[in-house]
Amino acid sequence: MIIFAKAFFSCDMNLVKRILLFLYQWLVFTPIFVTFTILTALTVMAFAPVFGSRYWGYVPPRWWSRLTCWLALCRVKSSGHENLDPRQSYVFVANHQGAFDIFLVYGFLNQNIKWVQKASLRNIPLVGFASEMAGHVFVDNSSPAARVNTINEAKKKITDSVSIMLFPEGARSHTGKLGRFKRGAYQIAYDLKLPVVPLTLNGPFDVMKRGSLCLKPSRLELIIHKPIPTENLNEYDIPVLIDESREIIHSSLWEKFKEQD
Repeated sequence: MIIFAKAFFSCDMNLVKRILLFLYQWLVFTPIFVTFTILTALTVMAFAPVFGSRYWGYVPPRWWSRLTCWLALCRVKSSGHENLDPRQSYVFVANHQGAFDIFLVYGFLNQNIKWVQKASLRNIPLVGFASEMAGHVFVDNSSPAARVNTINEAKKKITDSVSIMLFPEGARSHTGKLGRFKRGAYQIAYDLKLPVVPLTLNGPFDVMKRGSLCLKPSRLELIIHKPIPTENLNEYDIPVLIDESREIIHSSLWEKFKEQD
């Protein structure tokens, strides 16, 4: 009888927690997040064209990202900042677990970055135009020539210690595990002789899975690995560079994400 009562109480408490989280997500998190998103987009749109995107395309979105993680009740841990030189430009590559990857990297990497992002994001009201004003690059995969133009556009953004950020998998994981890496980020790094910095992201898959709108507060972890130099590489070394960075990222994944797809 006591065991049954404990089990019933436990189930009842879990139901209460789910109800409270649902109410928090839609009555607190969502209205505040939408408000902050609009304010951030308007700030970038107003100031970046006049004063430049170096500051106004980075600092307001950085705080928007931090506030989103905190508002989502996530505990954030970041490490490896000592591996980076703030005066150096890099090509950052990371695994892509979920929507909160963007907030985790943008908010806690502490490096001025431009994103290479899907062209469909340009259609999001306010956010798409603000991203353009902030200097981010939209991927055009409509033809080989368009992809080359995308890479060339990305190269123009990497100046004066501004770095570029890409997800080599191209899309969010369905399982949280690591997928195949594409070549584009590494071609940019090779062409510009810039170091590649692998980033391991843990937790965004737990916070909000691909295809889901359900928020689940969880731990978030950003691990910044040591830069991989590219100065002495030739083009035939790019596949090796891809494999090396992928293995580094994989090595720091939480165990439940380590089994490869």
